[in-house]
Amino acid sequence: MKKIGFDNEKYLETQSRHILERIAQFDNKLYLEMGGKLFDDYHASRVLPGFLPDSKMKMLLQVKDQVEIVIVINATDIEKSKVRGDIGITYDADVLRLIDAFRGIGLYVGSVVVAQYSGQPIVDTFKNRLNHLGVKVYTHYPIAGYPSNIPHIVSEDGFGRNEYIETTRPLVIVTAPGPGSGKMATCLSQLYHDYKRGIKAGYAKFETFPVWNLPLKHPVNLAYEAATADLNDVNMIDPFHLEAYGKTAVNYNRDVEVFPVLNAIFEKIAGKSPYRSPTDMGVNMAGKCIIDDEACKEASRQEIIRRYYHTLCDYRIGRAQEEAVLKEELLMNQAGVSPEDRRVVKDALARAEATGMPAAALELPDGKVITGKTSSLLGASAAVLLNALKELGGIQHSIPLISPIIIEPIQNLKTKHLGNHNPRLHTDEILIALSICAATNPTAELALQQLSKLNGCEAHSSVILSQVDQATFRKLGVNLTCEPRYQTKKLYHK
Repeated sequence: MKKIGFDNEKYLETQSRHILERIAQFDNKLYLEMGGKLFDDYHASRVLPGFLPDSKMKMLLQVKDQVEIVIVINATDIEKSKVRGDIGITYDADVLRLIDAFRGIGLYVGSVVVAQYSGQPIVDTFKNRLNHLGVKVYTHYPIAGYPSNIPHIVSEDGFGRNEYIETTRPLVIVTAPGPGSGKMATCLSQLYHDYKRGIKAGYAKFETFPVWNLPLKHPVNLAYEAATADLNDVNMIDPFHLEAYGKTAVNYNRDVEVFPVLNAIFEKIAGKSPYRSPTDMGVNMAGKCIIDDEACKEASRQEIIRRYYHTLCDYRIGRAQEEAVLKEELLMNQAGVSPEDRRVVKDALARAEATGMPAAALELPDGKVITGKTSSLLGASAAVLLNALKELGGIQHSIPLISPIIIEPIQNLKTKHLGNHNPRLHTDEILIALSICAATNPTAELALQQLSKLNGCEAHSSVILSQVDQATFRKLGVNLTCEPRYQTKKLYHK
């Protein structure tokens, strides 16, 4: 069993109280920039074992009558069809998912902001779609000289060009599908318009990582760098905080670099800045809720290795640059780990070498590693899934859970009617077949009941899996990594 390193209940109480204190510092209007994932912060739950992925939402629900959500998406991300790596959907699709999710738990979504808009046709299509769905859309534009030309930025030709977002509640949560979407600029633009209207609004920032009161090279903070290798974020000591208070605090390069400009913008808009350092702007209390530092360190080291493999695969596919791979290697070195420290890697590669075919390995909650090989009926990922369910259910390995009589018609459907060349069943197909068998086979039903136990397990594949298989493991909560190679030498892979 994995050790708990984080007190989630303490976090909810401490964090919500701190945010309410920050609101009270301003004129009953606070724009709170929230980075990271709000509903499903699985990165935080992996590096801070005990942190629940929906903790931020539970916190906001305590004051939901005061909360309004504004979602920001960068027009360039729409153009490039940027994908959220953790759940495998594009940023524009994630905007719709987030709106549904917020509404589903009773939080009010006021509007969507399209940042950096410059007349892109595909962006117009997205805006029209939101309008047809009854969602308010506001447009913000590129500002020449941003963020250094302050007289131009804080003028009618700068922030003044942006459409003013009409909000009705005191706590405005400004969030986005991912980093670099334009959340901070949206908040500053609103401050400009609010002060023109006589509203002395405030701004604060809620970023879970890096954790400001952990050491610079703490594995939790290194894991954040690994997660943002494509953005080239670098953790650093906040020099402004050190100078102002004589205390060491960790921030990251973009916030530190932009702080002098941000401070000057505050002064231009409000007459003075409420903050003396970028760390001052933050409201993150996560570091005060760690109860087992060693557990969090080990969890973070494993996350760094996972990120290394993800980046290797993205590089192989063409979604990442070589610099990102080199950075992941550097971070592994700083954390004192290597790929060999991920147990499932060795077992998956050994099984692949022994069989001459793709293989997979999965580590169960008790630490036992189960492997699966490629056969005429099943892909390796489907095989390891069934083998793991057998082990968890105490079912003998020799007992078949799904009869070939069930599998063969599905293969026939795939190859003869649906145009697939690979007859082997994917993980989603094998789970459907298993659920059908469970209706009449108690052993299959017992295996199916074990699925929830896979949440948080580790798995590795000797080849890059299909998007379908990756999505299935993701939905089951399995932390999957893959070797950066394909099973075949074809140029096109589904």
